[in-house]
Amino acid sequence: MSHIALVTLVVRSYDEAIAFYTGPLGFELAEDTDRGDGTRWVVVRPPGAPEGTGLLLARAKDGEQAARVGSQTGGRVGFFLHTDDFARDHARMTAGGVRFLEEPRHEAYGSVAVFEDLYGNRWDLLEPR
Repeated sequence: MSHIALVTLVVRSYDEAIAFYTGPLGFELAEDTDRGDGTRWVVVRPPGAPEGTGLLLARAKDGEQAARVGSQTGGRVGFFLHTDDFARDHARMTAGGVRFLEEPRHEAYGSVAVFEDLYGNRWDLLEPR
């Protein structure tokens, strides 16, 4: 086993999730395939991420899944987005409307700030030392 390929993120709507991840976060739309049954196979990934690595955006199919949207990690930071220029990406994301929950911190391991995606899932924007 060489790496984790995809992580599923349950979303309310394919199109609103694609717009957020490819807009303010600057991800690439790697795949958007109609599966013929009202569902789609939608993968987004940061620019430069290895082929086959990304987030699978899966629309909630029932009430139980819909209840998990935005709370898939119980309110903890569940996703970690690495950058090679924290100040640049923090400024770009803030200008794009991304909600940061704290001011940037400079820790022994790097520069970091917690932000929420459009559903409230918590992410770290992190430039490792």
